[in-house]
Amino acid sequence: MTNNSNSRLNKFEKRRRNTKFINYSLILASVLVLFLVAMWIFGGGEDEVAETTDAETAKNESLFLEVDEDDEEQENESNDSDQVEDIEEDSEDQADDEKDNNEEAEDEDQEVTTVEAEPSDDNVSEAVTGNWPAIGTSQTGPHTTNFENGSQDRIEIKKAVSMVTGIPEDNMIEWWVGNGGDQKVVATVSDREETETYRVYLSWVDNEGWQPTKLETLVENDKK
Repeated sequence: MTNNSNSRLNKFEKRRRNTKFINYSLILASVLVLFLVAMWIFGGGEDEVAETTDAETAKNESLFLEVDEDDEEQENESNDSDQVEDIEEDSEDQADDEKDNNEEAEDEDQEVTTVEAEPSDDNVSEAVTGNWPAIGTSQTGPHTTNFENGSQDRIEIKKAVSMVTGIPEDNMIEWWVGNGGDQKVVATVSDREETETYRVYLSWVDNEGWQPTKLETLVENDKK
């Protein structure tokens, strides 16, 4: 009887120890699983944050590179544009210089020289001839002088007389414009104040217009 009791008691004690061991093992396994899950959750989150941060950093660096490249391209375009403008300005300046030189050469070629001439009568205080150019004309074809006021001949004659006398057209009085021979004209003019009176001899040049050939300064206005 006693042996049987001890045997049951030992079995019961052994079973209780096994149960406690299993429970401890389950608790330990649960704690380990929870630890691993926590490590996975928090560790993965950190990795995602790190990956996100790295991605944002790479994106920002890419944007900076693009901005820098755009700035560099704009700067290069600006430099190229400045160089083109400088070249154009130099070309324009060179063209202007050449134009000025050509105009100066033309002026030198057209420089008028005068020499004393024989007066046509006693009313002349001074007479000169010169190499005045023809005034130019819009007339074409065979020429017949039209002495009427407002005609193309009278307009061009007045311009030629103004050129040789130095009297502006709007300050000139035409006292007389008449026939001086074949394709020739004689005009007597003065300024509006009548401080000086001139007699001008002109000849027609085909396709070039009226050309002054002689200028006389009159003592008095004989056409007034």
